[in-house]
Amino acid sequence: MADRRSITENFYSESPKWHEMIGKIYALLERVTISEERSSDVLKLRKLNRIMSIHASTAIEGNMLTLEQVTDVINGAPVWGPPKDIKEVQNAWHAYNEMNEYNPWNYEHLLKAHAAMTDSLINESGAFRSVDVAVVGSDGRILHKGSSPEDVPDLVKELLGWGKESEVHPLIKSSAVHYMIEHIHPFRDGNGRIGRLWQTLILSQWNPLFAWMPVETLIHHNQRQYYKALRDSNRNELNCRPFIDFMLNVIEDSLHKYINIPSEENVGVNVGVNVGVKEAILKMIENDPNVSAKDIAVAVGRSGRTVERYIKELREQGILKRIGSDKKGEWQIVE
Repeated sequence: MADRRSITENFYSESPKWHEMIGKIYALLERVTISEERSSDVLKLRKLNRIMSIHASTAIEGNMLTLEQVTDVINGAPVWGPPKDIKEVQNAWHAYNEMNEYNPWNYEHLLKAHAAMTDSLINESGAFRSVDVAVVGSDGRILHKGSSPEDVPDLVKELLGWGKESEVHPLIKSSAVHYMIEHIHPFRDGNGRIGRLWQTLILSQWNPLFAWMPVETLIHHNQRQYYKALRDSNRNELNCRPFIDFMLNVIEDSLHKYINIPSEENVGVNVGVNVGVKEAILKMIENDPNVSAKDIAVAVGRSGRTVERYIKELREQGILKRIGSDKKGEWQIVE
């Protein structure tokens, strides 16, 4: 390993637009503070956003539970679903709630978070992997090979040491660390969930508001672009500038969503609109054409029957249509 190149040596090139994007995020954070001050129930607002984040981060990795089911799991209600998926949600809820106990630059804390996230799910929970791993596409093609298991502990320590000492802005640093966790792939499983948690942790230690921002939700809504940014950052040689570009846009969008969350009772807290249920439904469908009526109902704080009635009206008005079957199709907004 003596001749191994430093993992943090020139691993991204700066973009001239980052300064402007960071300035926008600062301005939005001020507006978020004002939005929270005007909210009638900040604690409820934050909890629901965290539930959304957990649903999104686990769904990205293939968890099949709906938002409604995730909410029930977290609230301790009985849920009929795959035991593994239920356990993933329980673990993620625990890991996110322990964020205040983690130091993002302590690799033992990274292992502790991984243990919480993967408890009872994998053999090497809370430990760096002992085998080679690769990310494989749907066509069986290898998209990325993780670092050699013998190198993983030193690579992770080097990355976290860079994060601790670097004076780069936390918005850039958190995105770079997120990417490099995915690049090193230090764990047998759970790398994506840990990478997203660790970026949230780094951001929340810079500004506590980020503990409640729906960043993971926006990643889920832009999942294809997320994976494309990961691939583009390692297309020819390691340069995670495309991933940092993507994450800065996601962070900006997540702040816009949070600012626009209505504070009135019985109105959805996660859809980023404040002008009515129909508009909220359309906004959710715009973000995720595969969203179910049940998930919309949970999000907008209305009954499933009420949401179905609004959807029927939107279809009758020619604003909304269904492409494909009820189970496997998707919604389409008619321009």
